[in-house]
Amino acid sequence: MSDAIYTVLRDGIARRRDEALAMVETLAAINSGSTNTAGVQAVAEAAAAAFDGLGAEVVTETLPPWERVDDEGEHRSETLGPLVRLVREVPGAPSVLLTGHTDTVFPADSPFQSVWREGSRLRGPGVADMKGGLVVMREALRALESGPAAGRIGWEVILNPDEEIGSPVSAPVLAAAAARHRAGLVFEPSLPDGTLAGARRGSGNWTAVFAGRSAHAGREHHLGRNAVAAAARFITAIDALNGQRPGVTVNPAFVRGGGASNVVPDRTVVRFNVRVTDDDDAAWVERQLEQAVASVHAPPDYTVALHGGFSRPPKPMSAGQQTLLDALRACAEVTGGTLDWAPTGGCCDGNNLAAAGLPNVDTLGVVGGGIHSDSEYMEIDSLVERAGLVGSLLVALATGDAAFPEGGDARDPAGP
Repeated sequence: MSDAIYTVLRDGIARRRDEALAMVETLAAINSGSTNTAGVQAVAEAAAAAFDGLGAEVVTETLPPWERVDDEGEHRSETLGPLVRLVREVPGAPSVLLTGHTDTVFPADSPFQSVWREGSRLRGPGVADMKGGLVVMREALRALESGPAAGRIGWEVILNPDEEIGSPVSAPVLAAAAARHRAGLVFEPSLPDGTLAGARRGSGNWTAVFAGRSAHAGREHHLGRNAVAAAARFITAIDALNGQRPGVTVNPAFVRGGGASNVVPDRTVVRFNVRVTDDDDAAWVERQLEQAVASVHAPPDYTVALHGGFSRPPKPMSAGQQTLLDALRACAEVTGGTLDWAPTGGCCDGNNLAAAGLPNVDTLGVVGGGIHSDSEYMEIDSLVERAGLVGSLLVALATGDAAFPEGGDARDPAGP
């Protein structure tokens, strides 16, 4: 196909700019914190409706409950919002998996609820991560299905409700979907300068529950076993892991325990996150955590229950991912643009797809910044630019102007 075809595709997306921007504003105005089930469902329904007319079958799935340990150290079972799948099958043609999430990090009672335009930027909760990405996805697929490449490639969209809490329930759905496709496109926001993510570090989350023995802090202090002090020793041990191996970071992020100052506290809850560069790092961290627990766990005086683990394996740069990035760069150059990528410490569902063997690029949403904070914004012009880029890639894959990655990116099944 000629370069003119891609120019026409992008011009068509540009003409829908105001409609697309209004859609982002509509979605971002709906609070969809991960545990706000009603809000997540409302976003899922609105997003699914936005894909109407593309010839896809829409399937809404109720996921199993999210089993977790709460801030008091108790086991809880929570119902999350629905997962939405949109499937456009083209018999005999290769297919692409496009994923996005309907949840945000902002709970229903977050003070950050407003959406407003500020010069060249749109500000609001989730405008970049990732209500803007959902609209980029929609516009790219509209461009594909309204042009001469329509019906020459299959695709599946998965919108999951739990990405911001690590996809604990939707991960098996994503892994199963990865086996059905030749390439993956994930619509997390790019870095603030427009750079895409290349290699990504892996991530794990843990909750440690420390139990001691309550006692009067004055009369019978010697009979007490201070769970806060035990947790402090554990935190000191895991924080000391920072700097011991390049690429490994440990972040103690939450502590809850104790009460009245004249009572020896008998329970403390600690949450922490670990980032690693490769599987060897992950195995090393797990050994260190075992040692840190053993240094405190001394029943019947002290017990430590450690919950969690690595949920997102490292995503090293692969040949398949490089193929997709090179194709994206070629698409950008058609209209005089440029595209770069770089490794990042963040992680997302792209990690899970890569671990399941699917080559993917996972920062194809809008350009933005301040994500996960009340400074979140998206660059308005990037809505059209990124939709045009992804639409061009889909057309190039459908017509053979770009090659699909060869084989997959399967990892060692023994890895984390």
